Amino acid sequence: MDSAQPASPVAAPDVDAARTMWQAYVEHRGGAGVDDADYTVEHFGDTAGLADELLDIVLSGRKRATAELVSEFAHRGDPLPRIGSHWIACDSTGAPRIIIRSTALRIGPFGSADAAFAFAEGEDDRTLESWQREHRRYWERTSAARGTEWSESEDIVFEYFAVVWPPEHAD
Repeated sequence: MDSAQPASPVAAPDVDAARTMWQAYVEHRGGAGVDDADYTVEHFGDTAGLADELLDIVLSGRKRATAELVSEFAHRGDPLPRIGSHWIACDSTGAPRIIIRSTALRIGPFGSADAAFAFAEGEDDRTLESWQREHRRYWERTSAARGTEWSESEDIVFEYFAVVWPPEHAD
């Protein structure tokens, strides 16, 4: 995550287009095991540049994990992800691009991140050191934006995922 990303905001997700994408996914699967309400629509990062950069890393196949503060989910009023839940990832314009399915989750503090997780996140040079540096900057910035101060003892959702739709991007 490059802290020098342009500060332009991310556009609101196009929920109608996301619903259409979700319906195509459900129809492709024959509706089996897919709860119509079991998805969220969001983007990576907190700026347009970061949203697109991280989405591009996912689309390249390099990024298959992400991390978010538990307090950020609460601030947005979103439920925590669970294994098997889906989210539709949008680009900076709000256009839905892919559907992601959570495959593994754990909650822990900043210091519990390990080299394997940092590598799976696929960012920067994929080392734990760069993961710590860039996530520290990111969470200090996003916490300050919502009027709080980030602490390394805060709970973080460490999430592994698979891309499941559309077929040309699916794992």
